[in-house]
Amino acid sequence: MKYTFNKMNNNLHKDTFNLIASILASCVTNKDLTYLQYKGTPPDTVVAVTPATYKVLPYDNLFIRVVTPDPQWSAMFNTIPTTAYSVTVTEQSADLISYPVDSSGAILLPYLGKIQVAGKNLATIIDDVQVALRSYIADAAVSVKLINNYVSLLGEVNRPGRYPIYKDRLNIFQALAMGSDLGDYSNRQVVQVIRQTIGGNLVKEFSLTNRSIMSSEFFYVMPNDVIYAKPIKGKFFQMNAFPYGVIISTITMFVLIYSVVQ
Repeated sequence: MKYTFNKMNNNLHKDTFNLIASILASCVTNKDLTYLQYKGTPPDTVVAVTPATYKVLPYDNLFIRVVTPDPQWSAMFNTIPTTAYSVTVTEQSADLISYPVDSSGAILLPYLGKIQVAGKNLATIIDDVQVALRSYIADAAVSVKLINNYVSLLGEVNRPGRYPIYKDRLNIFQALAMGSDLGDYSNRQVVQVIRQTIGGNLVKEFSLTNRSIMSSEFFYVMPNDVIYAKPIKGKFFQMNAFPYGVIISTITMFVLIYSVVQ
């Protein structure tokens, strides 16, 4: 009988130790949560990278506005009246107020025909449209905007979702701030960015805890980027989602009972 109690007591101590070790191993430390870490004395400035210019892709939607001294000429090329440019753009209304880029990379403009836009930035497209308009209007002003300008936040983000981009130079930390930052159980050392290019989808992994990200081409977010934050392995042991305190207290009570009985 004494041998049985000793064996049960030893096994219980062993199980308690293993549980506590697992919990401690899964704890998220301050080092895991700190962005832009640097070994030694950090420099005052980090070499900046110039963000790439977005190149239009097939199936994008372009909003094109043509302004001329004669409103009738403007109405011929604009998808909506010039008095209604404050209209709210949604995914459902994008096709109605914009020119879709077809699979061949071209848009179809009234009277001008097809204009190739895929692989070009917005400034080049503006020049191309102005050149095409000279056959009809000598003094037209053209503006071009990208309608489908979003960034998607997935994974261990406090508020995952699809967010519109309203500025040209949006960095990855500003993008994550729109989703209320990464969660406590996000693996900040392995964050993925999925980026669409003319040659196909590009997947890049990097660490947000390393200050070198500020010199990477992926520091700035591009339209239609998908940012995926992986969970850490210890997410299963979330202290705020499982009553470990009750379990440890119960195990401790049984250990004391076995000790008394022994």
